Amino acid sequence: MFWYQQPPRNKPELVASTSTWLKTSYEEGYSEAKFEISRNSNDLSVMTIKNLTSEDAATYYCAASDH
Repeated sequence: MFWYQQPPRNKPELVASTSTWLKTSYEEGYSEAKFEISRNSNDLSVMTIKNLTSEDAATYYCAASDH
């Protein structure tokens, strides 16, 4: 499962990726302290953004892969 953030007028950026067999991996500039990601099963994942500010204004995407 892949989580992306796309701020206005910018390209999407990968926030983190997670799988059933690996710990969540955060990209540089992103952390679990801000973006908490849970995955309860193969097809359910939730990202919670903590302590929202105007800097967090963006479109957020979730993508899945069979690999």
